[in-house]
Amino acid sequence: MREVLPELMRWWEAGETVGVATVVATFRSAPRPAGASMLLGPDASAVGSVSGGCVEGAVYELAGEVVTSGAPVLERYGVSDDDAFAVGLTCGGILDVYVEKVSRETFPELGEIAADIEAGRPVALATVIEHPDPAVLGRRLVVRPGEPLSASLGSSRMDDAIHDDALGLLATGSAATLTYGTDGERRGEGMRVFVWGFAPKPRMLVFGAIDFAAAVARVGSFLGYHVTVCDARPVFATASRFPDADEVVVDWPHRYLRAEVEAGRVDARTVLTVLTHDPKFDVPLLEVALRLPEVAYVGAMGSRRTHDDRLERLREVGLGPDELARLHSPIGLDLGARTPEETAISIAAEIIAGRWGGSGEPLAATTGRIHGEE
Repeated sequence: MREVLPELMRWWEAGETVGVATVVATFRSAPRPAGASMLLGPDASAVGSVSGGCVEGAVYELAGEVVTSGAPVLERYGVSDDDAFAVGLTCGGILDVYVEKVSRETFPELGEIAADIEAGRPVALATVIEHPDPAVLGRRLVVRPGEPLSASLGSSRMDDAIHDDALGLLATGSAATLTYGTDGERRGEGMRVFVWGFAPKPRMLVFGAIDFAAAVARVGSFLGYHVTVCDARPVFATASRFPDADEVVVDWPHRYLRAEVEAGRVDARTVLTVLTHDPKFDVPLLEVALRLPEVAYVGAMGSRRTHDDRLERLREVGLGPDELARLHSPIGLDLGARTPEETAISIAAEIIAGRWGGSGEPLAATTGRIHGEE
């Protein structure tokens, strides 16, 4: 929804009616992820995409029918590789697309949700996309951390189950279609709910304004992180040297990190890369970082000799075995990297492997599901 939200809000605020088609589930090699949206505007224009062009025509026609009837529809596109050309999905993938009519009357909460997204406040939207009772189909819950629900899908059992699961998706800012019994039973079937988790971008804190940091910032931005480069030396920490960073901060790294923690801007999704390999910066910084209760990744650059020296210095300031075990050093996976760009890829690969539980082994040397279980 993010990519079409400005246009959607322009029409919504003007009191217009819009057809909204959203990918709610994908199977096999589907071209767009869950959450991708296309709008049918009141001027008959199409905004956004649900399939990269494969089935847009069919979805456009369906959106027109939904706007006219007012009844939401869940449609599946793509069956198999053999007949993919017939249905339009030349990649052989399968998409479930939910199409609904959106206006101030049908979706009065949209304005507040859009304001939350714009301000970076976490909010999740849960929509019933399949249910045997037509009266339940299309109902929504808006979930915000620490706030009670202001509406109901029809029963407290439904509300409680979806509220808890929506908070879980919100923690990662992800989207998913969840299946329940018709009254919210977790092991049942009959009701499907699409949950959008809108959360601020996860943060990547890059310490050390060196050439490797520029490459790490570029890769981090590509992966969807909000990237901050921090260094105590103003001559090196400049925006012109790090055009891919969202911000460049001149401060002592440990002092900056401590301030960000106290301000609540470091969480379980935050990754920290320490690239200075200078004890006067590294040790105070890692002393703070490795004592944090929740961060996704802490990695430090340096040779094996530097790593051993760093560990000894960290032990001297009181860090124990469990805290030191959280440190990824020397940083990155063994890709044989030489250049800053190659090193940045090896660091990113280690971060991704840690996030999803990957082994770091070549896929050709492994068996089973490529993507594992989420």
